[in-house]
Amino acid sequence: MHRVTKAVLPAAGLGTRFLPATKALPKEMLPVVDRPAIQYVVTEAVEAGLHDVLMVTGRNKNALENHFDRATELEATLIAKGDVDRLAEVRQSTGLAQMHYVRQGDPLGLGHAVLRARSHVGGQSFAVLLGDDIIDAATPLLQRMLEVHAIHGMSVVALMEVEPDQAHRYGVATVEATDAEDVVRVRGLVEKPAPGTAPSNLAVIGRYVLRPEIFDVLEDTQPGVGGEIQLTDALRVAAADEAHGLLGVVFRGRRFDTGDRQGLLEATVTLASEREDLGAEFRAWLRAFVATLDDRP
Repeated sequence: MHRVTKAVLPAAGLGTRFLPATKALPKEMLPVVDRPAIQYVVTEAVEAGLHDVLMVTGRNKNALENHFDRATELEATLIAKGDVDRLAEVRQSTGLAQMHYVRQGDPLGLGHAVLRARSHVGGQSFAVLLGDDIIDAATPLLQRMLEVHAIHGMSVVALMEVEPDQAHRYGVATVEATDAEDVVRVRGLVEKPAPGTAPSNLAVIGRYVLRPEIFDVLEDTQPGVGGEIQLTDALRVAAADEAHGLLGVVFRGRRFDTGDRQGLLEATVTLASEREDLGAEFRAWLRAFVATLDDRP
């Protein structure tokens, strides 16, 4: 009854934090080592068993569709060169998932982007993955959320402890403990609370497993913070619904927020240093480089 097969990836943002790089290139296509950030997220969905992926895009996002489509001329060139390793990498993104695309149209917020998925999702529960968040595969967060949803039949959000001075950047949850150490009952949510007013240090991060009733709630959700339709506001309604309710999985693994420059750099350096094909040489260079910074403020 609660089996989830579809993933929705909102990807219509303008990426203004990365200008001028994102003037013509979608921020989701910015590379983390040698793969665009969005490919890590699609891979995560597929590894959790979700092979049907709907990407909600906007203008100037054609590069996203091209990346997950066949590149026959490029493949032919690689075949002619006998470059089987790079050919395999190129084909990997093509065969990752069954990809679908829909335009958001007006940039009315994350809640509106999720609502645009309604006709594709239908009456099933579904997952939402935000492309800014790269989750370390060593801690399969989405798989755990799908398990919790299958057991309880409730919508599930991912929560992570943040420093109090960072809480204003997130949606923050009021929670109650459950019998499972990593699962809490969400009783309330506040989107980007004013500094010093957050109800806890548990922030909502970019993974959700949602019942289809969330679409009806989003239809009635009025613009909130920033004049946008906030998914957090709809989830607050879900949390107050005793018939269904809202659970949170508390994530304690590694997460990279590639939505800002610092997070993208951290993801690139960390993942490059751990790669079997790059790590040893890169770590040696990194140690030598860091040694030259000792005298800098």
